[in-house]
Amino acid sequence: MDYRVFPPEELIEEGVVELPLSKSISNRALVLSALTPGAGAPERLAGCTDTEALADALGSGLTGEVNVGGAGTAMRFLAAYYAATPGSDILLDGDERMRRRPIGQLVAALRDCGAEIEYAGEEGFPPLRIKGKQLKGGRVTVDATVSSQFVSALLMVAPAMEEGLALDLDGEPASLPYILLTLGMMEDRGAVVERSPLSISVSAGRYSPAPADDAEADWSAAAFFYEICALTAGWITLKGLRTDSRQGDRRAAEYFGRLGVITAPSEETEGAVDLQPTPDLYGRLDADLSGTPDLAPALVVTACMLGIPFRLTGLRNLAVKECDRLQALVEEMEKIGVTVERIRDSGLEWDGRRHPITEMPVFDARNDHRMAMALAPVAAYIPGIAVRGAECVAKSFPGYWEALRGLGFTLEEA
Repeated sequence: MDYRVFPPEELIEEGVVELPLSKSISNRALVLSALTPGAGAPERLAGCTDTEALADALGSGLTGEVNVGGAGTAMRFLAAYYAATPGSDILLDGDERMRRRPIGQLVAALRDCGAEIEYAGEEGFPPLRIKGKQLKGGRVTVDATVSSQFVSALLMVAPAMEEGLALDLDGEPASLPYILLTLGMMEDRGAVVERSPLSISVSAGRYSPAPADDAEADWSAAAFFYEICALTAGWITLKGLRTDSRQGDRRAAEYFGRLGVITAPSEETEGAVDLQPTPDLYGRLDADLSGTPDLAPALVVTACMLGIPFRLTGLRNLAVKECDRLQALVEEMEKIGVTVERIRDSGLEWDGRRHPITEMPVFDARNDHRMAMALAPVAAYIPGIAVRGAECVAKSFPGYWEALRGLGFTLEEA
């Protein structure tokens, strides 16, 4: 499905958006509940395809074939879950893109813990053939610079290991806030955890049911409405956000504060925040996004449209997401006259110079939900831009296009 996108005809004065529940929290809650004796599945979950893939797999038993499609989190978390669950005998697979996303570091670490995992295709990539058992655990080293999901997957199954787990992190952890989110949710369920900068120890034991509902609105999804506020100077209320959230992407409020968006508790809507535009912009945006790489698409597009030069680093793992987001942002921004440069494989920068464009931009979402959601608001400056593959937003925010309509944007099938 392709959309042409047109901006609101009037200023957004009282836009209200119901954000989806956090995919990151939902996915962790599902796995932790499955590992907790006597616990039922969480009642409130993100209604997106990634979370549905994980929930379906956990509810389908411990034998046979499981295909998670393009759900990367489900692939990593399930690999550890099945490996640590006695009686499981699973062929864990995904779509063609998933078969090109590396998983060797996680498999190696699980094997060091005693797991029985074989590659059913190319070495280092899905599909995986897994036979579950109680893992021994002990001291294991993992390259923490590749993916926080590898670390989180290991940590969540650690209490079920005979010796617990002493995890040494080789290198500065990628997306550290996601690891801290995992540890916090584990501790809420009774896990005994000790952490130093480059190591984490988890004692053997049993989880207890969560004392409270974990569900909350998704800060990663909120970033695209910060982008819309910055580009339209509209006033938008985001429902369900917690400013004290464990989600690392709550730093969107800080970064977009430099791009002309003020975040304030809503005076009219309980449990919501108001995004208020301001003409006060930084002349340049420099940031290390190693803890929050998913914010990069929204920040890059916003800065390019506002004409604010930037240098964003800490983005190494964006090259192995649903698409190579670093290259995707370079190529898609070229369509609006902006030549963004890659800083090797770790970042992006722009010096503020533009060149003329000769045709209406037709953006390719590349089956990447965050690319689609970041590119659509360009319509605020260039009405009628097209987004190819618009349906991919279902991965994290199925209601995204309806939310745009609710803010006054017009969508036409192209």
